[in-house]
Amino acid sequence: MRKGEIDPVKGHAADAEDSAGMQMTSGGKRIPGAAGNAPTPTAPTAPAVHGGNLHEAAARYGLPYAQWLDLSTGINPHGYPVPPVPAEAWRRLPDDGDDFAACAARYYGAPDAAHVLPVAGSQAAIRALPALLPRAQVGIAPLTYSEYAPAFERAGHDVVPLDVSCETLPDRLTHAVIVNPNNPTAQHLSAARLLQWHAQLRARGGTLLVDEAFADTMPSASLAADTSRDGLIVLRSPGKFFGLAGVRAGFVLGSPTLLDALRQTLGAWTVSGPARHAVKAAFADEAWQRHMRARLDGESERLTHLMHAQRLATRSTPLFAWTDDTRAPALHEALARRGVWTRLFTSSRSVRVGLPGSEAEWVRFEQSLGEAIREIDAA
Repeated sequence: MRKGEIDPVKGHAADAEDSAGMQMTSGGKRIPGAAGNAPTPTAPTAPAVHGGNLHEAAARYGLPYAQWLDLSTGINPHGYPVPPVPAEAWRRLPDDGDDFAACAARYYGAPDAAHVLPVAGSQAAIRALPALLPRAQVGIAPLTYSEYAPAFERAGHDVVPLDVSCETLPDRLTHAVIVNPNNPTAQHLSAARLLQWHAQLRARGGTLLVDEAFADTMPSASLAADTSRDGLIVLRSPGKFFGLAGVRAGFVLGSPTLLDALRQTLGAWTVSGPARHAVKAAFADEAWQRHMRARLDGESERLTHLMHAQRLATRSTPLFAWTDDTRAPALHEALARRGVWTRLFTSSRSVRVGLPGSEAEWVRFEQSLGEAIREIDAA
């Protein structure tokens, strides 16, 4: 099995924090969702839990914030070296008539700038897009990025678990959401499979939404070039690969008609001038991109080796590793007591681990991991 692929027979247990409203048995078998008319929009739910919450970790474990090693996010620790921001980027309002969308279209391989809408991080689009689609049944994998299920439920859709090992989507589905590669399981689906699903959904008047937040490390697998097809939406984010999560910029790739509707919903000036400056510089630096892809591949192999040395089975992307080893919850706790913060998925009893950023951090992680496993195995 190639790196980043997943065994479709094994499947995933549900994560209560990451798939609100999806019921599963403890063995991972899906309980079919209710059929019938789509419900009315629901009341707001509690915010989803994400990585990077170091202040919470510091308070919970009594360790000062500065002493933590944060491996919980899957964000590139070697962020793009943004050039100095010109004064006018701070002084002037962002100009949607500039070449920002065109730069993104070139980098992602979209048909043209008309098929790209810059947004304030893909999170803004995730919250707004469901209300622009006809209410229907939406298939979402039980263990995936945690914001999708509640966003579609708030907009009145009927969210049901999606078995991503299937070739033919269930007849009841009108829309589907796929994170590719998946966060956190690292599962990767081929472009051919996704386009097959898109054709099935489009025949029903539906939409396939593909979140490619972690796809920069494997650009050949992207569906960006196919976004002239009606009913296909692709979300992209420079935050993960470029290590620019703080700029809060993202892109929606899709039909101009859909993007016009989303633009009306989100309003003007969605991406700041300094953010546009940083992202445009990163998109133009092809030498940095080539170097970073090679570096991340090597560091991912190193992370996988360290975890395998402790008998932890993993699946990985170049930016993180994921394990559903039976010791995963105990591992998260043992590492936290040593000031190493990972992302725990409670109900699926799994852990995601990002890349250390320096040699000192690698040494610390290796030592902490070994100590944690010895402590767990001795208990």
